[in-house]
Amino acid sequence: MGKRFDYEYIVIGAGAAGITAARQLVQAGHKVALIEKDKWGGAEANYRNVPQQAVSRVSNLYREAVAGKKFGIGSAGLRYSYSTLMRWREYVISKAAPTRKDLESIGIDCIQGRADFVGNYDVKITGGKIERKIKKPAADNAEQDDNNVISASKFIIATGTEMATQGISGLDKVSYYTPATILAAPQPPRTALIVGGGSSGCEVAQYLAELGTRVVLIECSGRLLPKEDEEVGLALKQYFEKQLGIKVFTNTRAVALEKDNISPRVVFMRGGQERTVKVNDVVLAVGSRPALNLGLKNVGVSYDKNGIVVDRTLQTSARNVFAAGDILGGESSTERSIYTAEVAVMNLLGRSKTFATFDGFIRTTNTDPQIASVGLSEDDLTKGAKRYKKAVVPLSATMASTTSGNKFGFIKMMADNQGNLLGATMFGPHATDVLQELALAIRHKLPLVQVASTPHPAEGWSNLVKIAARKLMADKK
Repeated sequence: MGKRFDYEYIVIGAGAAGITAARQLVQAGHKVALIEKDKWGGAEANYRNVPQQAVSRVSNLYREAVAGKKFGIGSAGLRYSYSTLMRWREYVISKAAPTRKDLESIGIDCIQGRADFVGNYDVKITGGKIERKIKKPAADNAEQDDNNVISASKFIIATGTEMATQGISGLDKVSYYTPATILAAPQPPRTALIVGGGSSGCEVAQYLAELGTRVVLIECSGRLLPKEDEEVGLALKQYFEKQLGIKVFTNTRAVALEKDNISPRVVFMRGGQERTVKVNDVVLAVGSRPALNLGLKNVGVSYDKNGIVVDRTLQTSARNVFAAGDILGGESSTERSIYTAEVAVMNLLGRSKTFATFDGFIRTTNTDPQIASVGLSEDDLTKGAKRYKKAVVPLSATMASTTSGNKFGFIKMMADNQGNLLGATMFGPHATDVLQELALAIRHKLPLVQVASTPHPAEGWSNLVKIAARKLMADKK
């Protein structure tokens, strides 16, 4: 007689990927448990993109209002209310993150706690209590007799990522913020040093600087946003220093946190020399790593430093286990998490074999001006020895720049000699929205001529796409 299971499917992780998978499985008529060790809605809704964009929207408005005198707007004595800003943050999170009650109302069994695989079909829950809605089947062995062990025939792992510290010592002795916790600080720090010049570090740096914090930003590589093209990192550094007063130091690596009386002190290496700087607060934005500590070896799931290893259907090395979301590694985004969850569910249900393809997903850094990229970067093309041509067009080439007064930024597009779009990057207002048509072109392999011949609003930012596309087509190289 076959093994009896508590559930048909167990989904581990209640972020965008996990919730999407659980909802679709329940809607297909299956018995599903969703396990979450922290907050329902996951890190993106509770700690990362959603609250970051909520507070940055306010800080951007404050900066623009202060700078409004160039348009004849009086801003003398303008102030912001930090307590109101925090209430706005909490309100946005409450609207973005589904509650446990919301999920249970559609038939998902929600279990609060940490999940660890203890066998091919069993996970043990710690740190929470299981409220069983079905009768526990007779146990096959002593381990399964544990009331905190539940079983399923199939699983989806969607545990996302956790913060990486990358060898910085003193973290157990000195208090520090992360990009998530600084957004809920009791008050903005007077001075702050941000360790890490990736997307989250740059977003936090601008947010704090706009609220009046004196910010120092250090990055171990040679430029900000090292995953993006060189022009982007150089332009953002210039913008930070000239427009926001942020001190940026690249080729600088933090090695330790120390405590000097009351304030923390950061020890860093720069130019082969060890130096220190004392600030009110430190924000560690040194990146993330896949959250892999859930007993994967006990179920035979292969993984590496980049995340869980899957095939094109998102099936792991264990036939009854699939994975979705940031646990897969690669670029992080809510839309990518949702997409991978949908692909995993399609393949789990066996309706059709669906392969995950990631062409056309936009990478975004939510500074202001915004930074967005799609397709291959110029670094990718250079490393791959792929022949290409490029066009770089400044914001000033379109009327939107003149009417808005925004002149800091550019759009860059790259194509092969056959007129196929390979990649694009924009540093400017509404960059993600502007690049959406290029995401469509790359995903569906539309020729560059179709982009160039499509009408674009002459006074809109998207007209930059048409200008750059025509410039690329005129290049006979």
